Amino acid sequence: MASTTLFLLCDLQSIFRTAIHEYHHVVATTNKMLKFAKLFEYPVIVTTQNAKALGPIDPQVDLASLGILHRQTIDKTLFSMFIPEIQALVSELGTRTVVLMGIESHICILQTALELLSQSSINKISEVYVVADAVSSCNAFEVPIALDAMRHAGVKVLTSESIGFLLMRDASLPSFREFARIIKESKGSTKAAGEALLQRTSL
Repeated sequence: MASTTLFLLCDLQSIFRTAIHEYHHVVATTNKMLKFAKLFEYPVIVTTQNAKALGPIDPQVDLASLGILHRQTIDKTLFSMFIPEIQALVSELGTRTVVLMGIESHICILQTALELLSQSSINKISEVYVVADAVSSCNAFEVPIALDAMRHAGVKVLTSESIGFLLMRDASLPSFREFARIIKESKGSTKAAGEALLQRTSL
C-alpha cells in the first residue's frame, strides 16, 4: 500500500451502541486502525448516517488524535459512503487504496465496497480492503454473509493485524518500533475482537 491509501470510517455513532453486535469490539479495533493511520500519515474520512436524527460519531472513537489527518466528517442519507463529497476527496487525494471500517457490514460497508469497485475505472481505485474485525451489524448472522459477498466481488477482507503489517511492509523502517508497540498494546483487544466478531468468516 502506498501513500495513496485512505481510511474510510462509516457511521460509528453512539446511538448504535446497544444495537450493533459486539459494538465495543468494533470501536476498539477502529481505534487501533486510527493509530496505524496516524503512524503512516494516512488521511481518514468519516461519515455519519443522518446525524440530525441519529447523532454524532461516538466520542469513544479517537478521532481527535489524528489532527489534520481527520480530513472531514460528512453526513449522509445514502447507505453507500461513496457520495459526491467523498468522490471529490478521493480524487483530490489521489487515492488508490481504500480501507473500510464501521457499520453495518451488510448495508453501508457492502454498498460502499461494491460501488468503489464498480467505479474503479473512473476513480482509479485499485484495491479495497475491509477490516474484518472492525465491522459489524445488528444481527451477527449478517456479517459473514456480507464479508463473503465482498470477498467474491474482489474486496480484500483481512484482519486489522494483517492490514497493519501490509502497511508496515518492512521491519527495518524507523516506524517499526512504534508499530510494534501498537501491536503489543492492542494484543488483548485484538484477540477479544477476533474471537467475538470472526467466529464465522464464510458460508
